[in-house]
Amino acid sequence: MNLLKKAQRGFTLIELMIVVAIIGILAAVAIPAFMDYIKRSKKTEASLQLNKIGKNAKRVFSETGSYVDKKSTVLPAHPGNGTGKGCCGGGGGDGNHCAAQPAEFAKDAIWTALDFQIDEPTLFYYLYDGTPATFVATATGDLDCDGTEIQYTLTGTSEKGNPAVTITEPAVNAD
Repeated sequence: MNLLKKAQRGFTLIELMIVVAIIGILAAVAIPAFMDYIKRSKKTEASLQLNKIGKNAKRVFSETGSYVDKKSTVLPAHPGNGTGKGCCGGGGGDGNHCAAQPAEFAKDAIWTALDFQIDEPTLFYYLYDGTPATFVATATGDLDCDGTEIQYTLTGTSEKGNPAVTITEPAVNAD
């Protein structure tokens, strides 16, 4: 009979408190690291899209001997209107994205010449400004809707007739 009572014993309050404390410590370490990983994954969108702009600009240069020589419209149009809110509240599904505007990209002669458009909701808005010999394309966005925008810059040059592009990422501690 005494053995039966020992088998039914549960966890003590101390044991449960230790488990809760361990889980709390793990969560305190893991959650900030997870949020940092999320932010870093969001930043890849800008690099990928600017890379596409760079490849298309180099193609245009190879075909015509110059880059697209104009300034584009900032697209997709974002609700922040330069107030440091990026695409937040942009109607792109979860409210943190600018809505896709492929028709607006198609209407802009510069984006059409670069064969560039975005068909899905995006965290960044894009601008292209070029001369025959150089161009600068930017991707600007507020990844966590805290009013702090980050900006990636793609610079295109042509030395001795060879087109080249360079992406400049924002500072490590930005946003």
